[in-house]
Amino acid sequence: MKLVWKLLRQHISIPQFVGFFFANLFGMLIVLLGYQFYCDVMPVFTAEDSFMKSDFIIVNKQIGASNAISGRTNTFDGAEISDISAQKFTQAVGSFTSNEYRADASMGINGVNILNSEIFLESVPDNFVEVSKDNWKFNESDKVVPILLPRSYITMYNFGFAQSHSLPKISDGLVGMIDFKIFIQGNGHHDEFKGKVIGFSSRLNTILVPQSFIDWSNNYYSPGKKSDPTRLIMKVGNPADEQIAKYVEKKGYDIEDDKLNAEKTTYFLKMIISMVMIVGLFISILSFYILMLSIYLLVQKNSSKLENLLLIGYSPGNVARPYQMLTAGLNFAVFILACVILFFVRNYYMGIIETLFTDLDETTMLPAITLGIILFLLVTILNFTVIRRRIVKIWKHKE
Repeated sequence: MKLVWKLLRQHISIPQFVGFFFANLFGMLIVLLGYQFYCDVMPVFTAEDSFMKSDFIIVNKQIGASNAISGRTNTFDGAEISDISAQKFTQAVGSFTSNEYRADASMGINGVNILNSEIFLESVPDNFVEVSKDNWKFNESDKVVPILLPRSYITMYNFGFAQSHSLPKISDGLVGMIDFKIFIQGNGHHDEFKGKVIGFSSRLNTILVPQSFIDWSNNYYSPGKKSDPTRLIMKVGNPADEQIAKYVEKKGYDIEDDKLNAEKTTYFLKMIISMVMIVGLFISILSFYILMLSIYLLVQKNSSKLENLLLIGYSPGNVARPYQMLTAGLNFAVFILACVILFFVRNYYMGIIETLFTDLDETTMLPAITLGIILFLLVTILNFTVIRRRIVKIWKHKE
């Protein structure tokens, strides 16, 4: 084997093999990075909300210039709610109830105040919130109010305020670090409540509190005042039912369909990553062609030596093995270096993703490594086959 290698390596073109190495590295890195990024990011768009089921739909009225001209309001009256309840696709309907008084909030983390603002509180019937009854109850005697915050609040804090002020990032498991105070005034009363943050919801754009708190506080701080709801929450059997879309369009309503937006985003993400991976595969195919061209030229330069080796008793397998080992070594080096580069690139973008989505399930590089092993084996086996056939062709020609 050593003697055969010494005879055959004399005409090896280093520049050609270096060109193959970097072209193949670039192609494989694009493929692995695209696939790994897809696996890491997909949970962001497919994860279900922890506090609202996927079969709950939030409905509001379209707001535009035509509303002002026609005198149409953006609130739902009893007749409209009854009509929605009567639809075949509707299983249950609940109204968003808002506060009728002034409410201000102060939010701090680790003793650092990060929010002082007037806030808007809303509630829905408790059966529409997936929270334990022990955690979702209000007792006016202890002045503690459970609240659900929009996930966008904590995302802005983690990505902006926390980084610039060297404060700890907040995840679902660290909600106890949030110090939330609610100050309410109305009907001659001024009171302070402690807001107990029990989690974050990606489907809500408002601060949600228990129905019992809204009912009590509206009656206590603003007695006799009641507004029609501007939003409804519906429980449906199948959110994808086309009858829902037809009814909503006919009535001039809007659906706060984050799930639909997520599906659109996922589709475009798949399309873009597929295009990137196709480019990477195309580059890998070109690099494979460069390698095969280099091997063919090397075999052609050594054709007389190969013929002599075959004539004195060396088998085609023995003669082909040095070339095969050379290509296998190059392919393996490409695979290892691609994984190393991917490791550092992934650490960078995962730091950003985990800051934006603190509750994201932990992922590994296993998908990319598995795909890389498959590509390595596929290309290597193809290399082995092509090289052996070329040597066998020379052997048969001599016979």
